[in-house]
Amino acid sequence: MTDRPPPPGRGATGNPGNRYAAHAREACDDGWGSLDAEPPPLRTELLVDRSRTVISYNQSPDVPFDRSINPYRGCEHGCVYCFARPTHAWLGLSPGLDFESRLFHKPDAPAVLRGELAKPGYRCAAIALGINTDAYQPVERRLGLTRAIIEVLAEHGHPFTVVTKSALIERDLDLLGPLAARGLVQVAISVTTLDRHLARTLEPRAAAPERRLETLRRLAAAGVPVTALVAPVIPFLNDHELEAILAAAHAAGARDAGYALVRLPLEVKELFRDWLALHAPLKAERVLNRLRDCRAGKDNDSRFGSRMRGEGEYADLIARRFALARRRLAFPGVAALDCSQFRVPGRAEQLDLFT
Repeated sequence: MTDRPPPPGRGATGNPGNRYAAHAREACDDGWGSLDAEPPPLRTELLVDRSRTVISYNQSPDVPFDRSINPYRGCEHGCVYCFARPTHAWLGLSPGLDFESRLFHKPDAPAVLRGELAKPGYRCAAIALGINTDAYQPVERRLGLTRAIIEVLAEHGHPFTVVTKSALIERDLDLLGPLAARGLVQVAISVTTLDRHLARTLEPRAAAPERRLETLRRLAAAGVPVTALVAPVIPFLNDHELEAILAAAHAAGARDAGYALVRLPLEVKELFRDWLALHAPLKAERVLNRLRDCRAGKDNDSRFGSRMRGEGEYADLIARRFALARRRLAFPGVAALDCSQFRVPGRAEQLDLFT
């Protein structure tokens, strides 16, 4: 753990090496006061992703989709608990501050997506947009990559879902409203806490809690079916807010709700432990011990089925509380997305030439 607080607006307390690194580095006082000087400002760096595909497929039995698109690698929101942080290690970077400040994007993603959807063997199923990292993180305001991808999906009549904690999604209501009327889009808004102070340190560059609820309200008013996600639930930090968050989301127009227990895979456990030591030192051990109670004594459990919810008395209590609150609030639910409208522009016209 670093002795200094994280740079303003950042979640991780430092930039530790990744699990593939051959060497570890540690700051050392050389006697010349080199550690006394303030570090230079941490600025966001934008890099190009050279991947040749844009749709990622999975066979995970505990998620409701088999394909997703992530316009960005890394996320400027800086949520310290983010389960996607370890993916930056694959790029030779740190899951700490690198994950929040060294972002990758794919400029040709819309063109690549159009090509993938046009492949003869492609079969339509809902695409989950922005699962690993938020598709509406701050850099999207400048690049517009997510909007361009949505335009391609709309052109093909392809259904999709979006998960975000950003108010920037309101920019695209002109697209999302008409698509929702056709049964082609659903949105999930993540509301982790209603406490502004906790949100500011836990998710430093994401929208404030009340702003997320306002975004939920505006999406619902535009006819977009919205689910509220209480994610992640963290013992002794926000678990007591579960019912209040669900009630606030329901009042704002959410049609359904979900939750997930915080996960600490790979490097995330050390980053989260350092964050607790800095921001919640008196609760740190209680939080970690309770999480281990839900993970068979381990910091993390990657097994399908239990990784999202945990096991044991505490996990069961959270599940019962959620189910009771959801039933009491009578969320109406969301309809299934429509895959029957999928078309490849130009394909029908080409086939007509042979009739």
